[in-house]
Amino acid sequence: MNLTDELKKYADQSAAKIPAEVLAIMKNAIQELESSNLVNQALKTGDKIPTIELPNATGKIISIQEQIKKGKVIIAFYRGGWCPYCNLELKALQEILPQIKEKGASLIAITPETPDNSLNTIEKNNLEFEVLTDKDNKTASKFNLTYKLPKELLDIYLNFGINLEKSNNNQLGELPIAATYVVDTKGTIIFDYIKEDYKLRASTEAIIASL
Repeated sequence: MNLTDELKKYADQSAAKIPAEVLAIMKNAIQELESSNLVNQALKTGDKIPTIELPNATGKIISIQEQIKKGKVIIAFYRGGWCPYCNLELKALQEILPQIKEKGASLIAITPETPDNSLNTIEKNNLEFEVLTDKDNKTASKFNLTYKLPKELLDIYLNFGINLEKSNNNQLGELPIAATYVVDTKGTIIFDYIKEDYKLRASTEAIIASL
């Protein structure tokens, strides 16, 4: 089963378990994000990426600009280790990591979660690529990917045991759109996948094809 099928299967199973009123709030939040026109403002294929220097899970500063000197870089923005769709995506990316390396490229994930939480995600999913912490979504904001969650959705997350204040170490109530980019050695985006619905992610087949 490929990533797209796995995501749909999980979404269908999850929807069957969630109360209708809660599901309505979650769907409405996605619709509001779609109406905000944020995706149209996000960086896309043909755009240059900004300077990115962020700490990895052990605190080491990683420079994307240094990475692209060695080859193309896949950048995956994800919401957090608490998000099951993100975990499915990260596991799928780990599975294609050998193919990515064979093509002389590298893979980097970016999340607003603290390094400690990133380390938990790395260990849980046996990840062998860098996971960087984007404190307060400052880098995601440069890509025009950041949005604020409505209070009723934050309350639902809390009921699910998801505390964004603790995960991200701030009170902003913001997340990045789960977007995927491929950047060439000149810092130009050559592939993008940006959808408002967090249940949708770039297929691994499309990512490999872009390389």
